[in-house]
Amino acid sequence: MSVLDKIKRFLDWSGSTKPDINLYTEIYDQLRPFRLPLITIVLMMLIGTLGYVFIAGFSLVDAFYQAGMTFTTVGFTEVAPISPAGRIFTVLFILMGFGTFSFCLGVVVEVIKNGKLQNLLREQRMINNIARLKNHYIICYNNIYCAELAKQFRENHLPFVVIDPDPALAKIAEENRYPYFIVGEPHVETTMLKAHLSSAKSVITLSPNLADNIAIISLVRLYEKELGRITPYFIMANSDDDSDTQRLKKLGANSIVSPSKLAAQRLSAISVRPDMENILERFLYKKDSLIDIEEITVPDFSWIRFKRLKETRLRDFTNADVVGIKEPNSRFIPMPDGDYLIGTGVKFLVIGTAEGIRNTKKLIRSKYKPQEMRYV
Repeated sequence: MSVLDKIKRFLDWSGSTKPDINLYTEIYDQLRPFRLPLITIVLMMLIGTLGYVFIAGFSLVDAFYQAGMTFTTVGFTEVAPISPAGRIFTVLFILMGFGTFSFCLGVVVEVIKNGKLQNLLREQRMINNIARLKNHYIICYNNIYCAELAKQFRENHLPFVVIDPDPALAKIAEENRYPYFIVGEPHVETTMLKAHLSSAKSVITLSPNLADNIAIISLVRLYEKELGRITPYFIMANSDDDSDTQRLKKLGANSIVSPSKLAAQRLSAISVRPDMENILERFLYKKDSLIDIEEITVPDFSWIRFKRLKETRLRDFTNADVVGIKEPNSRFIPMPDGDYLIGTGVKFLVIGTAEGIRNTKKLIRSKYKPQEMRYV
């Protein structure tokens, strides 16, 4: 490995738009039937050229030209007077050419009728397009959640690839406006490579089958170790069973979402407060929202560790608010007061504008207290 490659690996730069896998071998297998027609055409041209050289006495160039016109049945004219033997050869050569043409046409029609070659070419073109993506999301299994998630990703201009074994995925992708998709089982390594897993940011598996989700999580984590990624993949899965949720987290899933629980919580909130406007849905989850919310981890080297929350003056300098703190023991403190002592490994739940959250993140992840805050 060169020094440049080591630097790219350290910085987690993939840079390459080369697909992780290609279908050239399969495409070549589909092109194999064309070999015999091509060989036959070459042999026919060779027979015609030699026949006009030895039977009609043409020069090599004239013989090749005459053989080409005769074989293709163009028949503009004879390049030179032809003897009776040459004329008989010409008639036989025309019949042989017609037979060869019929055979070649039959092979071409059969390959086109089969449809595998066209499908492989379309899939290879899709793989090449996906290879240009970077930090994209891989969504496994198409369903109602996938369709809604894809809609949100499109509105926020986030690149994504949908994987599903349904042969009709191309039609589904057109209806749901999936720009990139791969037909195949997501838990198969080949399928993940087609989705350019090496440059992906996150994998989201939406299968109702626990075994499928386990297989996908295991595959991604194993590939992550093999690839030696500096930044781990963020893996999300869905589950409606608490025991299954624990299993998926132990296997390496970062986040587990329960659609039924989310729907129940939403219905409960509306039932209790039917006149209350859902501010989170209106502002946080919409495109070009004025406000945002994000969880920020306080690193071990941060200058704000072991300081009171009010001493950091985060609100004054970033125009963002800390509305909650999650401690390493999973204890959550809503709306912490200014006397809260910031410990190691805590996570801030910050709400504010996108710019304010970026500034807060930069401030928290700084090793030294910023110069402009030292005299405040």
